[in-house]
Amino acid sequence: MTSKNITIIILIALVLGTLIYAQSIELNLPGNNQGYTPKQPIEFSHRLHSGDLQLDCLYCHTGADKSRHAGVPSASICMNCHNFITATWDATKLEEEQAKKEKRNVQTVISAELQKLYEAVGFNTEKMQYDKNLQTKPIEWVRVHNIPAFVYFDHRRHVNADVACQQCHGAIETMEKVSQNSDLSMGWCVNCHRDVNSGKITDLAGKNASTNCAGCHY
Repeated sequence: MTSKNITIIILIALVLGTLIYAQSIELNLPGNNQGYTPKQPIEFSHRLHSGDLQLDCLYCHTGADKSRHAGVPSASICMNCHNFITATWDATKLEEEQAKKEKRNVQTVISAELQKLYEAVGFNTEKMQYDKNLQTKPIEWVRVHNIPAFVYFDHRRHVNADVACQQCHGAIETMEKVSQNSDLSMGWCVNCHRDVNSGKITDLAGKNASTNCAGCHY
């Protein structure tokens, strides 16, 4: 075997080793998760809540303007509305019309997805109240956006600087299922900061976005 072949084998081994190591520590290589759309335990629709109903992002992601992390909404936040809203408007109206036609009392319609929420928080749908005798379990949401451990990203800096959620997450209000819109690479972040400073992003005119390495890498 020639020295050239040995060198090629070593290089291939190094590349494969790096990729395996990156996966083992959940290192997010640039662009490797763009378009990632994992299946969630409950089919939550951002299009419905953020788009049609126009709920403010901060209503559910309460930590986005106060903490480094936006935070996963607690089930109790969901229950603020779904203590009363148990199914879609169409399904509810259909039951009302059917009950009127059959001359009977209207029955509570529980959607299959909301049933998962009720089971998670121990909500008895027959009594329409919390039941201490029911076992509860956390909803194991799957994280969509991940960045490398060596990168420091602070949601509150961006939210309080009036950066729209869509700037990083895309048109979230149109997504039935959330997917990773951008590649979250360093180049993508730096170019966004440069566009802010140059005035290309008119909604953020006058803002100063750091392009210093220490701003994201401590």
